[in-house]
Amino acid sequence: MIMPRAAEKLLLPANPWFIAFTLIVALMIDMVPVGRVAAMPDVLAVVLVFWGVHQPRRIGLLWAFVFGLAVDVHDGALLGQHALAYSGLCFGGIMLHRRLPWFALGAQAIQVLPLFFAAHVLALIVRLIVGGMWPGWGVLLAPVFEAMLWPVASVLLLAPQRRAPDRDAHRPL
Repeated sequence: MIMPRAAEKLLLPANPWFIAFTLIVALMIDMVPVGRVAAMPDVLAVVLVFWGVHQPRRIGLLWAFVFGLAVDVHDGALLGQHALAYSGLCFGGIMLHRRLPWFALGAQAIQVLPLFFAAHVLALIVRLIVGGMWPGWGVLLAPVFEAMLWPVASVLLLAPQRRAPDRDAHRPL
């Protein structure tokens, strides 16, 4: 079988503590008060989709829902608004988990762009239904920035899995 370049490298299993650490760091990055702009990318959404694609048995809809509730409480948003969007994102990532790693990082970013766009549209619809204000057209730029973060997140989050389990000069892998 001819394998594409994206799937050539063997990866170690992901450490569950590393997955939890990255999710908590992403949550803390999203909670930094930097003057919330509508076009600001949601780092937690990118990390949730990434782990949903690469570790679908460890990160599922429950974790996406819990982190969404945490973001809702922090932002003072409608309880369940981000939880619904993150659950949809994680579901989409799990649905793509067999196909997406076979592509190069640029093609992966293009394929996750509709997921991020759909999540933002879903959260916006929920916000507008309950009488929230229109955040402006800048909200349409956030999914683009999140898709641009995808290659960076892939390189950073897969780095611990790319090392050799036992460093040995005589081992070819």
